[in-house]
Amino acid sequence: MRTPLFFLMWLGIAAVVFGLALSSGNDYVFFAGYVVLQYVVLSTAWNILGGYCGYVNFGSAAFFALGAYSTVAIYKFITENEFYRLPMPVLILIGGAVSGLVGFGMGYLTLRLRGAFFAIATLALAVVLQTLIVNWDFVGGSRGAYIVRPEEIAPIGPYIRYLFLCMLLLAVAAITIARLIEHSRLGYGFATIRDDELAAEAAGVPTLKLKLIATTISGALMGMAGAPFPYYIGYLQPASTFGLDYAVNSIAMPLIGGTTSWIGPLVGAILLGSLQQIATVTISSAVNLLIVGLLLVGFVIVAPNGIVGLVQTYLRRKPPEFVGRRHVETQSPETVP
Repeated sequence: MRTPLFFLMWLGIAAVVFGLALSSGNDYVFFAGYVVLQYVVLSTAWNILGGYCGYVNFGSAAFFALGAYSTVAIYKFITENEFYRLPMPVLILIGGAVSGLVGFGMGYLTLRLRGAFFAIATLALAVVLQTLIVNWDFVGGSRGAYIVRPEEIAPIGPYIRYLFLCMLLLAVAAITIARLIEHSRLGYGFATIRDDELAAEAAGVPTLKLKLIATTISGALMGMAGAPFPYYIGYLQPASTFGLDYAVNSIAMPLIGGTTSWIGPLVGAILLGSLQQIATVTISSAVNLLIVGLLLVGFVIVAPNGIVGLVQTYLRRKPPEFVGRRHVETQSPETVP
């Protein structure tokens, strides 16, 4: 399927999802759905570097927090100078630009490292950025910052519905970008890096350039996912944005869904995100990481290639059986042994 048709198809699915959420008549559906869609964008963004290129990034929370604090900084600046408030799509683009630039810088400094060394470097980046935010008084520092969001926005209604719609469209954009990369020369270049980077370099593949593109796109999408978060939560502090939840979930969801395809992070995010929201309502949010850990261990043992890999393996085993059975059925009784 061509990319424009793919995008239009997912826009149609998004319209159906938004219509179903509206028909529920319960605004909590929008609060819970926003979180699930947020994880769809985060896991898809992580997979561009971690799944397509094979470089595990432990700094997802840092890029998410950069997008969120970009929004806080703009909000504070506008409030103090009495400027016109920027619309959410513009804030999302600004958050993506800031996080993308940091992703490019991080890649330039760390992508010569490989394996565990790169993963540790990305974790160190998150620690450094959190320290800077904690000591930046303009955005609230360690005490946090409040964001006063509008009660409603015409013609959609309650502001949470508007945030849900923004995140829904962002999820469609992220999925489309991931699918476009997967079926392009850029995606094939990423695959050569994942399979054997030394062989790719020997064959003339510009591995550093491709990895820089991956870190920039991945970081930008994570920043976009974080940009609306201050308006969603109302009160932002470093502990909530640099938390372990975002770092762990953005890695676990693609691994559970499958890292070699664009649909894997989507499946993992919907499954794991929905389970966490159900557990938050019925039990406690404290069990969310326990759910992630148990599912991750279970899938590593049962399906190391994730749900998509498990389904692909099952489908690959089916056709020969069906073809053989169909061949026997079409033969005359005299020719069947």
